[in-house]
Amino acid sequence: MLRITFLGTGGTLPTINRNPSAIFINREGETMLFDCGEGTQQQMMRAKTGMKISSIFITHFHADHFLGIPGLIQTMSFNGRTEPLDIYGPTWTKQMVKLMIELGYYKLGFDINAHELEGGDIVDKGEYSIKAVTTEHGIPSLGYVLEEKSRPGRFNREKAIELGVPVGHMFSKLQKGEHVTVNGRVIKPSQVMGQSRPGRKIVYSGDTRPCDSIARESIGADLLIHDGTLADEVRDWAIETKHSTTAEAAQLAKKANVLQLILTHFSSRYSESTEMLLHDAKAIFEHTILAEELMEIEIQLRDK
Repeated sequence: MLRITFLGTGGTLPTINRNPSAIFINREGETMLFDCGEGTQQQMMRAKTGMKISSIFITHFHADHFLGIPGLIQTMSFNGRTEPLDIYGPTWTKQMVKLMIELGYYKLGFDINAHELEGGDIVDKGEYSIKAVTTEHGIPSLGYVLEEKSRPGRFNREKAIELGVPVGHMFSKLQKGEHVTVNGRVIKPSQVMGQSRPGRKIVYSGDTRPCDSIARESIGADLLIHDGTLADEVRDWAIETKHSTTAEAAQLAKKANVLQLILTHFSSRYSESTEMLLHDAKAIFEHTILAEELMEIEIQLRDK
């Protein structure tokens, strides 16, 4: 399971229909947040995600991307949490975490570990990793790439039997990458295993101008979640505020050959209608959708 829930899809100014940025990811039961704008914990309640997150990844320290953390950590403490929480982000993360812990008269029941990342840093999670990517937003800012390690190819049962491998524990050894010996003959995994299969790959840009670093990391991604703050008719404003238009994000997605593009972080000027935003993007990249509050999407495994 790799499920993404959009908890906040609005821009700097929240509206009655869109909360500030927050994305919840559940990978095989491990849950984490990417950004945590104000109101995130209420959105988690509405989405019924639970609050047993292992980590929070912050893209940058504009208020709409992190102000939900103080209330969230207090709620988790009130609920009896004792497991440590990891918070990752760019320069200032350690200072900001310290301030957030001290904000309010209370004592947490668990530790918070702050980690400052730079572009290219990788958080190894075993079966998958999260890579920090430098972005262009006027202040220290990061995007993130969640990528699973490749999986073994399919086991060819018929071929194994044809080579004389008896059904049983030797099948398992071959699938684990171990050689087996049958009647003095060594059978290698490569003889009965197909080509390795890719894991899933999700890229989250955070707030940014379209940049080469995100474009490179997005190549072949299952999903690119990209800043789509403005329509193309106000591209000059996007350039000035270091955001992206939906058309620019679509161009990047098309160039990177991603399977799907989801746009988010919409300016409050589109609170009545986002039709123009979607029109601009789909004219360039058909596989585009706009994120909606509490929208869920599950990323499936690919065989090739």
